[in-house]
Amino acid sequence: MDDHAFAAALARDAGALLREIRKGALAGRALGDEGDRQAQQLLSARLREQRPDDAVLSEEAADDTARLSAERVWIIDPLDGTREFSEDGRTDWAVHVGLWAHGELAAGAVALPALDLVLATPSVPSPPPPDGPRPRVVVSRTRPPDFAGAVAWALGGELVEMGSAGAKTIAVVRGEADAYVHAGGQYEWDSAAPVAVAIAARLHASRIDGSPLTYNRPDPYLPDLVVCRPELATQILGAIAAA
Repeated sequence: MDDHAFAAALARDAGALLREIRKGALAGRALGDEGDRQAQQLLSARLREQRPDDAVLSEEAADDTARLSAERVWIIDPLDGTREFSEDGRTDWAVHVGLWAHGELAAGAVALPALDLVLATPSVPSPPPPDGPRPRVVVSRTRPPDFAGAVAWALGGELVEMGSAGAKTIAVVRGEADAYVHAGGQYEWDSAAPVAVAIAARLHASRIDGSPLTYNRPDPYLPDLVVCRPELATQILGAIAAA
């Protein structure tokens, strides 16, 4: 199985496990903790079995600095959007499985298990043409960036709050939104797989200053990003800079 198919299978299987956990008796914080724990166990076991020579960077495991000299590193978030996973009826939570190899993102898959959806490299369709009256800019439910209003104003658009970074990115990939902007705190596992999928869909993806998103760095803190339709990138980056 090649890396693209393997990433998709991992994301799909972890998502199926999370759906089953969500059907149980746990709720609130305990439900989120159990989802994080079991999804991490599944992904780490499968990676050890099928990619034993690769390094792993995960939100739910201690960072092994051996990854810094590795040629291949899986960057995973077993449950992105733990808060939303713990809230009954929400669908904006995800599983992220990304592969960094030889200095760049090489494969990635994002599962939205509540929607029974997995999108993975290399063949992700580009978004359909815009069909709404106003561009939609998705932002964090809990910490939207200060400049979000300026971006929406510059586009003549509207802000839409959503949970998981993966869910927000996939909203742009699917054409449900036109841009996703974030600042104020994320890590590599929050964006690696979603950005790999976005790039495969021919979207723009960068830091908020327009610089490249880079991965497998000594400090995995990667606090901001823009994912958007390519024709909006200059306008969005300009609005952020002006704000």
